[in-house]
Amino acid sequence: MNIEQMKVVIKEIITKTDLTPCVVGHRGVGKSAGIIQACREIERQYVSLRLGQMEVGDLVGIPFRDGEVMRWSRPSWWPGDDAAPTVVHCDELNRAQQEDTLQAIFQFVEPPAEGLSRSLHTHHLSKRHKVVVSINPPDGTYQVATLDRALIDRMVMLFVETDYQCWATYAARRELSGDVRRFLAGNSGMLARQGAPMELQVEPTERGWEMVSILRQQCRFPGELEMEVYAGIIGTEAAITFMRWLADSKGRPLAAAQILNDWPLVAGQAEQQRDDVQAATINDLVATLQAAPILSDEQEANLVAYIAVLPRDLRFGFVKSLLKIPEVALGIAKDRYDTVIFDAIQTISREA
Repeated sequence: MNIEQMKVVIKEIITKTDLTPCVVGHRGVGKSAGIIQACREIERQYVSLRLGQMEVGDLVGIPFRDGEVMRWSRPSWWPGDDAAPTVVHCDELNRAQQEDTLQAIFQFVEPPAEGLSRSLHTHHLSKRHKVVVSINPPDGTYQVATLDRALIDRMVMLFVETDYQCWATYAARRELSGDVRRFLAGNSGMLARQGAPMELQVEPTERGWEMVSILRQQCRFPGELEMEVYAGIIGTEAAITFMRWLADSKGRPLAAAQILNDWPLVAGQAEQQRDDVQAATINDLVATLQAAPILSDEQEANLVAYIAVLPRDLRFGFVKSLLKIPEVALGIAKDRYDTVIFDAIQTISREA
């Protein structure tokens, strides 16, 4: 994505989530300037931490004694709870010269756990303040540290590249030299040479899919950017597969909520699903019922009706999973469901 697109994504993430975007780009592409502009556009104060120049004490503060208790002074850059909404920009994250500095900031760039605030040692950041990271890619042309996969997995990686039209708009707005602008209009290849591909070890993880879920529920990105954003969390291959799945409404498995709440509308589709698609619906049902096992009479009847249309082998496996959920097991074991459930329970009993 280019800088203008990055600003759109940054503003959406900052204003609607607690996730931490990390802008990855080559020198001079405009990472810091773009982040500052995004902060101005959403009326946020901006604080820059150049981590390549900082030590642990600059981050966590200086220890002092308070009676019998050791405390740490609040760093001068730390925005107070009553300060205007602020974005703390952790610039040059992978240029931290000391390993303990990088370890200290790890906690700060990690999105806060549900119900908790973002922290750095003993200091807690008000939820009104957000954090953004930027780095140069570790492609061998920069004096940077390699970020481990655990840290990468905690951020939304946004890969930014040179784009002439984006720069031309910026240059006109800033009223840069007309000679320079006209020269580059005819020689756009002289703007910046692309470096090596910006590849980091971004792979699918449970945390990554949770971040994708948060973004899908709380943010809206332009269509051409959505896949890029997800690729920076779960990797390109998983992002492409996911986006194709979203586009394939006909081949998409029925959701648990559709089976339980809209059975008359989806009964025909449920019966015609391929076994692999059926397995996805079954997995969703099991996970949903484990989390919320109490069913209404209508939902209970819909569940049994779905079990009835399943192929024999899938039916046995599904019922076996449901019997491990006590509340659901009591429901489907009722006499009125014997014609559907009894055969499966008998088979399971013989296996035991």
